[in-house]
Amino acid sequence: MKPLISRGDAAERVTLPGGAFHLLADAGHTHGALGANRLTLGVGASGAKKHYHAKSTELFYVLDGELDFLLGDGDTPTRVSRGDLVVIPPGLAHAFGAAPGSTADLLAVLTPGVERFGYFRQLGRIQRGEAEFESLHADQDRYDVHFVTPQRS
Repeated sequence: MKPLISRGDAAERVTLPGGAFHLLADAGHTHGALGANRLTLGVGASGAKKHYHAKSTELFYVLDGELDFLLGDGDTPTRVSRGDLVVIPPGLAHAFGAAPGSTADLLAVLTPGVERFGYFRQLGRIQRGEAEFESLHADQDRYDVHFVTPQRS
């Protein structure tokens, strides 16, 4: 197996209102070892609705700004900021977004990797109003993203 070098300036960019996904590595690029993306969020922007991963651990490293995480069954946010690391084990429900009044820039890594670039592209379409959130429901197993309750966009 050869090393992977993903150049940030060459990464596919999926635009969001006030932010973007930067698709760095999918499972196919890493022989299933991991998937990685960078996510930038505008002031107070939502990053993900409450969901869990049945098979994978997710790691978040905050490059800049502040994020609020909802972890497990709780509804009290946990604030993290630049330099902080959050590791979510399989099965733990979580949601996150830029803290009120703050932007956020984070690296997200999922291991083992799952082919998820299609999921991020669809999220971009949803955020831009080009698709409905419900369009993700049929692919929850495929992308190992399981929504806790039916969500509306």
